[in-house]
This record gives sequence, structure tokens and C-alpha cells, in this order.
Amino acid sequence: MIYLFPLLTVSIWAGNAIVNKLSYSVIDPGAIAFYRWFFAMLALTPFVITSVIRQWSVIQPYLSKLALLAFLGMVLNQSLGYFAAPTTTATNMALIMSLVPLMSMFLSVPLLKQKLSPLAMVGAVLSLGGLVLMLSHGEPSQLLSQGMSQGDALLLLAAFVYALYCVLIKRWDMPLSNWQSVYVQGMFAVLFLLPMLFTSQRTGITGESLPLILFAAIPASVIAPWCWMKAIKMLGADKTAMFMNLMPVITAIIASVLLNEQLEAVHLIGGGMVLCGVAVAQLRLKARRSKLVTA
Repeated sequence: MIYLFPLLTVSIWAGNAIVNKLSYSVIDPGAIAFYRWFFAMLALTPFVITSVIRQWSVIQPYLSKLALLAFLGMVLNQSLGYFAAPTTTATNMALIMSLVPLMSMFLSVPLLKQKLSPLAMVGAVLSLGGLVLMLSHGEPSQLLSQGMSQGDALLLLAAFVYALYCVLIKRWDMPLSNWQSVYVQGMFAVLFLLPMLFTSQRTGITGESLPLILFAAIPASVIAPWCWMKAIKMLGADKTAMFMNLMPVITAIIASVLLNEQLEAVHLIGGGMVLCGVAVAQLRLKARRSKLVTA
């Protein structure tokens, strides 16, 4: 039963990759990015606002850090995903974003003073090779001569930004609850996204865009994080993190049904290399932590 929480989380986030892909044809990226966090904060306010007001004196010294986290994780990362949608596939979205744990490990070296294990390097090489194979459609020389698509490049930037976001959260250990942190970040995100809303052309909420907005706002931004936090509490961070490797698989299945995305052998091989590389690095991290506990 407890495994339903991380499984539901990755399933919702896989569905959100489909939402990203569907949204670009009915609403501008800046508009859906704004509405996502506006409605998410609207839903969270009755449950969190009292706690935030009560703890405001504790929260206030960390406002600048929360604002930067909001810009990285909720504005830049997610907006890049919406802008990438027209020129990439939902499957590529999930596979590239699955590199976040690996990128976080490398960013942890300068920012958290952590050391990389040899297997982390092996995992990085394996994942990079799989990514090149997948993005080049099996012809790496073509990738070097023509470059990757705009959407895939934006997603790589989004993955890096989110990895930086994750590492900074660890670096800035703030005495706030998860929901207090998410709520204040979300309020900053709404403010930061206002200019994007005002400069967008297709800002109206229509019958086609409303379900996409609501899915991004409630299941993807409220329910999934709650389930993820419950999973970490019950299973531990290491076991929960392993479920992220299922997201590209679930996304690919949904995309093949709803978006008619065709999976070729190169996608299966390259995607498998990416996921194996990430798994190798994560398993090594888990092994190191186990030794520290038993020492």
C-alpha cells in the first residue's frame, strides 16, 4: 500500500509531460505557467496560510532564498518545459528530466562539498552516451553537425536548473515545513510570472485549456508533492528516488496512446542507457549511506 504514494506521484508527473505537450496548441506557455501556480496557491491557501502567518517571523529572514528557489524551480524550470513542447516529444521530456538526480550529484560537489564515487562517473558516462544516442536518432555525427532540437536543448537547461534548485534546497536548510516553503515559493512564482502572462497572446482560459491548467495546478503541483513527501517519510529518500526511473516508461506508454508517439529501437536503447546510468549512481549513493549508518 505504501508504494502507491511514489507510484501515484510519478504517474501524475508523467501525465504532466503529456499536458505540456498538449498545451502549446491551445494556450501560450507564459499563460499556463502563471495559471498553474495561481490556481495551485488558491487551492493551498485555506490549508497553509494560517501556518505561514503564525510563523512569519521565522520565514521572513529566508525570503530572498525562497524567492530565488521559486524563480529556479517554479518559474524558469517549468516555463522552459512549456516553451520546449512544440519542438520535442513527451517521451524526450521525461527522459531528459530523468537526468536531474545525476546532475544534482555533480552540482553537489562544489555546492555541498560532496565527493563523487567512481560508479557515479560510470553512471554519468552511460547516461550521456544514451542521451546522445537518443537525441541523434542513432547518428551521433549528425548531432555534432546539426545540433539538437530547440526543445531538447531547452529541456537540458530545465533539467540543470531543477538540479540546481534541488541542491540549493539541501544547502539552505531552512527551519520551515515543506508546505510553508512550497507556499511562499508559489506566491513568489505567481508574482514573477505576471509579466509573462501580460506579454502572452493566448491568455484566455478556454474549454480546451482549462482541464490542462487544472491538472498542472492541482494533481501535478499539490497532490503529487504531498504523495512524494508521504513516500519519503514512509520509505526513505533513497527508495523513493528510485521510483523516478519509472516516469519515462509511464510517459512513453501514455504518449504512445494519446499522442501517437512512436518508439523506435534507438529510443529504447538510448533511454535504457540513461536510466541505467542514473540508477548506477543512485545505487552507489545508497550503498555509501548504508556503510555510514553501520560504521
